Amino acid sequence: MFSKNNNDKIQQLYHYIESSHKIVAITGAGISVGAGGITYRQLSRRVHGGFHQMNDPKKMYDSFFKDYLDAMFRYQPSFSHYALADLEKAGKIIGIITTNEDCKHTIAGSKNVAEIQGGFQVNRCSKCGRHYDGYEIWNQPLDKMPQCEVCGGIIMPYELYSGIGLYEEAVVKAQEWISVADMLLIIGTNGYYGNAYWNYRRRDAVIVQINPGHTGFDSIADLNIREESDTVFKQLKERYEKNG
Repeated sequence: MFSKNNNDKIQQLYHYIESSHKIVAITGAGISVGAGGITYRQLSRRVHGGFHQMNDPKKMYDSFFKDYLDAMFRYQPSFSHYALADLEKAGKIIGIITTNEDCKHTIAGSKNVAEIQGGFQVNRCSKCGRHYDGYEIWNQPLDKMPQCEVCGGIIMPYELYSGIGLYEEAVVKAQEWISVADMLLIIGTNGYYGNAYWNYRRRDAVIVQINPGHTGFDSIADLNIREESDTVFKQLKERYEKNG
């Protein structure tokens, strides 16, 4: 159960959301805790020397991506993912900025998602360069990699074919959204790659952080809630039901 102090914080979060019109959520690995599976960072540690040094797409798939994709499709999005999708449908959230590559925001129903590190929604053929955007192409038996319908080449996700840390198209979206946001909802992230968009924010935007641990956002947040995000959003749902 929440303490009285945390119940007061849920009420304050409710008030901030109701008073805002353009909310941007910024999420990291913490929002996927309730979704099971394994994080991208945890898997990357299995690849000696980093996966960017593996030039063989098939070897990369068998040793790394296969496990990640298995977890990605086996486990449903967390309660928090669905809560953010609902806030978008309600006209509150204008965009989600995330370093996650598990596509859970999109699977949960969110439409405006900037995956700033690219990932499994930005794909291309390793042979002819044809693009195959969207995560659905990876939802298939794990004993083979997707192949190009034109030339038969192996299809690779952004991280593997680009070798670049940030996906520029998503970064531009993040900059546009955060520049007009009147509230920033920071969930389960330490702010990695935040320097790509953070300075574009409105200085009068309300900042709310949901994270059981301490981060660099602590000192600038108007409200810090030290709980897992699923716990917070379940309590917030109850508050909305109570208030009608």
